[in-house]
Amino acid sequence: MRIRTTILLSLLMVVISPLLAQKIKPNVVLILTDDQGWGDLSLHGNTLLETPHLDQLAKDGTRFNNFYVSPLCAPSRASILTGRYHLKTGVVSVSKSLEIMDGDETTLAELFKANGYQTGIFGKWHNGQHYPNHPNNQGFDEFLGFCAGHLSNYFDTVLERNGKSVKTKGFITDVLTDGALQFIASNKSKQFFCYIPYNAPHSPHQVPDNYFNKHKTKGLDNELSSIYGMVENIDDNVGRILNFLKQNNLDENTIVIFLTDNGPNGIRYNGNMKGIKGSVHEGGVRVPFFIKWKNQIPAGKIIQIPAAHIDIYPTLIELCHLNPISAKPIDGVSLATMIWGDNETPEFDRKLFTHVNFIHVPAMPNSGGFRSNQYRFVYEKSKPQLYDVTKDPTQEKDIANQNIELTNQLSKEYLNWFSQSSEELIYERQIVLTANGAELPVYEASLSAGIKFKEGHGWAHDWVKEWSSTKDSLSWEIDCQLAGQYDVEIFYQCEKSEVGSTIEVQLGNEKRNVIVKDAFYSKQVPSPDRIVRKEAYEMGTWKSLPVGTFAIQEGRHILKMKAINIKNTNVAEVKGLELKFNYK
Repeated sequence: MRIRTTILLSLLMVVISPLLAQKIKPNVVLILTDDQGWGDLSLHGNTLLETPHLDQLAKDGTRFNNFYVSPLCAPSRASILTGRYHLKTGVVSVSKSLEIMDGDETTLAELFKANGYQTGIFGKWHNGQHYPNHPNNQGFDEFLGFCAGHLSNYFDTVLERNGKSVKTKGFITDVLTDGALQFIASNKSKQFFCYIPYNAPHSPHQVPDNYFNKHKTKGLDNELSSIYGMVENIDDNVGRILNFLKQNNLDENTIVIFLTDNGPNGIRYNGNMKGIKGSVHEGGVRVPFFIKWKNQIPAGKIIQIPAAHIDIYPTLIELCHLNPISAKPIDGVSLATMIWGDNETPEFDRKLFTHVNFIHVPAMPNSGGFRSNQYRFVYEKSKPQLYDVTKDPTQEKDIANQNIELTNQLSKEYLNWFSQSSEELIYERQIVLTANGAELPVYEASLSAGIKFKEGHGWAHDWVKEWSSTKDSLSWEIDCQLAGQYDVEIFYQCEKSEVGSTIEVQLGNEKRNVIVKDAFYSKQVPSPDRIVRKEAYEMGTWKSLPVGTFAIQEGRHILKMKAINIKNTNVAEVKGLELKFNYK
């Protein structure tokens, strides 16, 4: 009799849960990690690390075992935030302004805000740092974190809070969690959407000693010890969030989602899948996805049907009973039917497309592809590949040549998707100038070939190291939305032997010349990296070199900087320019 009653109650919950949810508008905590692969969880068979809180989150909620994102950071974030394929949002890659999401896209924050929620983001944005692409301009009431693709230092670092720099104390993942918990505490009597996009375990490889040493004692190298240490620190912080929700009686009215933004940032355990970060194969785009809502979403349920980042937006609309506000078509579908259904609905057999582009324009169809219920289709170097992942999950056997007609059909479908998704891409992005002024970092400039970056790629935080010819120049496109007088200054460093070069700054028809008169060279900020980093290191301070005041009219302009004469062999090392509105 007791068994029958238990079964009956379980069946009733399947039927009643959606009905109960119709009366509830839950809070949402969306947790995203950076460069953590599918295999970076003990739940997924990794015996070299321990992630008990994330494992329990998966067990307490519903787990999507075949969940897909984009191969790189910024594209995944754009799709998560909008429910649209990243190419349609204007996001192409991860730097050189190719990471900027169109300002007219509707984000999850704008959606929740329009439905009466308080909105906060704590972590890495990576979809634009200027107005109108900044998180505070994209629906977030509260922002603590950074806008670029990576950060130089993870300890006692400088972050941004709502447009202002703040010096923090401690390890960054702990700091971001503190900020998120303060936001939740301040809004626990209201409805809130809390987005926590951690930047770990992205490089540089920095982690507190206790997490690092734990893995070194296992015989792992410095890189793996750092990454697994960062993952375990994330796990502890996820535990803090879950405990805080429970202690404040919020867990029954809060949806918690966890996922990562792409495959692992290196070769390590990843379930024997092919590919890592940057790859369009399974290992580059398949990630964990857990969703928990106590007493509403089934606990322990595992769904095998493929789903993707574009589905989060429409799923939250349905689960939270939000009024949609976007005029643009959503590419994803709501997963509520799968979550609440008693079987895996067959109509969800669709193609989940992907594409990767590095720092080159225009975007080309190589490399890309899609995942369906049965196949992983890959298009690389104009050569299609086809894998039946139901029989060959590790992609050992390319069956394209054995299925030529099918492969040709799938190639056409992918190329058609790419063409439609990329047809409105704009590669030249203007920096909007308002009364708040604007920073013009050199990594957002167009550079002539002779100028060299310190690190080389021109990623975020890099600076011009070599500038040795009067033929070379840097230029930025500006969209001035408030006519007026603007003061311009250059931020530089140079050795005593380099003092004396003359720099010309031209904006529209106005030109100003300024001489580098003072030597100034700061020390590198100490960086507790466990291995040598790929990114540029952080310099302590940069000297300001005032150029003069420019009268700038509304509209688009080119700001160009070049050397009139070079005293020795190098003009200076340059971080960028800043324009400030002159109120005098």
